Amino acid sequence: MDWLRQLPIGQYVAGSGWLRQLDPRLKFLWSLAFLLTPILAGPLWRLALVALLLLLTFCSGIAWRIWQRSLPTLLALCVAIALLAALLPSGPERPLPLQSPPENSLLPPPPAWVLLQVGPLKVTKRSAELGLNTGTLLFTLMHSANLLLVSTAPEELAWGMSALMQPLERFGVPVQKLGFQLLLALRFVPLVQEELQNLLRGLATRALNLRQLGWKQLLALVLAVAERLLANILLRAEQGADALMARSELWRSPSALRVPRVPLIWLDGLCLSALLMLLALRMRFGGF
Repeated sequence: MDWLRQLPIGQYVAGSGWLRQLDPRLKFLWSLAFLLTPILAGPLWRLALVALLLLLTFCSGIAWRIWQRSLPTLLALCVAIALLAALLPSGPERPLPLQSPPENSLLPPPPAWVLLQVGPLKVTKRSAELGLNTGTLLFTLMHSANLLLVSTAPEELAWGMSALMQPLERFGVPVQKLGFQLLLALRFVPLVQEELQNLLRGLATRALNLRQLGWKQLLALVLAVAERLLANILLRAEQGADALMARSELWRSPSALRVPRVPLIWLDGLCLSALLMLLALRMRFGGF
């Protein structure tokens, strides 16, 4: 019942590798590029982003044992959602505009809207594109954020976000306090997973046979577990707030909590050049 602890979802994993030594501001900008460039992009660009994410994951220097459970699970989930979106009806196809062709001209063949049909299941061009966009967007969104959190310490991530938002201080935005709140939120994620793990372990020790429960009893069990999980999370949050209030609401800026490191200028410059190249390729070939 310790499988949740083996899934590095939103948790920093210490170790070596060039990705961990990269400037957190650059990693944050790369994550924004993975999240924003698929907007209004073509299917080939979305697939290229997925392939680039997988390449970065395998070449990041992070041990495979960290990804051997979460990455195949995420890939299977995205493929299942893509197939489901492709097989479900996507609505009527948009009709072609009516035009009067000139006399004695050869008409082009009509577009093949139906790509695959097996019994009642039918995959059209529109549904296939919808499934591809849904699956690739889900994988890009979840894995890019997870890769950022796994390879970046919470103090580094909070400092990087505060540094990028530094110009907003001229407009009265409390950037340093927002960075400190982000650091508290990142530290709170393992507590949520721990509470969920404890509840699942408690259900396992009671040897409940879920197959013998009716759907009403199963729904009541799920609601009871969710209610207990929410109560435990709120209790942990209250304890953290009390500890902060006991220190007279003392908060520190992310730059004071960050452990100083020696920057690798050549690595940061190379990754910045690659990011600019990615944006240039998006502007040139993003519609394909």
